[in-house]
Amino acid sequence: MSTFLESQNWRYATKQFDATKKISTEDLNTLKEVVRLSPSSYGLQPYKVVIVENPELREQLKAAAYGQTQITDASHLFIFANDLNLDAKSVEAYIKNISETRGVPTDALGGFSDMMNNVISNLSNEAKNNWTAKQTYIALGNLLGAAAELKIDTTPMEGFNPAAFNEILGFDKLGLNAAVIAAIGYRHTEDEAQHYKKVRKPQEDFFITL
Repeated sequence: MSTFLESQNWRYATKQFDATKKISTEDLNTLKEVVRLSPSSYGLQPYKVVIVENPELREQLKAAAYGQTQITDASHLFIFANDLNLDAKSVEAYIKNISETRGVPTDALGGFSDMMNNVISNLSNEAKNNWTAKQTYIALGNLLGAAAELKIDTTPMEGFNPAAFNEILGFDKLGLNAAVIAAIGYRHTEDEAQHYKKVRKPQEDFFITL
């Protein structure tokens, strides 16, 4: 645990990445697996994660992120896109996955399936999309923590135009929405932010024990 806390103190929202340094395939695969294993409500994983490496595409995204250089200078750009079409078919696919993975007949999962369908069907589109978008932040948190353990820098970002991202990436045709993004790579030696002391509320002002 002490190592984990050291990693959390080490990490910060990187302002300037070293564009010459790239994440190894091994480390990238580790981060992908961490994100894949992240918890989500019911285990539905109502989102996809798009990893953008293409330089030309990232230049377009940079313009839609108000010119922030992390978009183009980081080794990789993770885009967490929530599902806008979560429905009974999504539940059916998940139930099938459970059945095949655990060797359980789908009939035995009927109650679980009905419960999920009942919850989803009673949500308005706005509420459903807000719910799926929130799930992406759980995976984002896991990515940040795991990257810090690997001494890989990250910048979680909400400062971008989702509609523009959706258009550039063709998300509209896929029923997806760019909810939150994370640039990952290695800090530039000239990034002054790495020397700032971490500012957080003290425990006595932050936690309430009842």
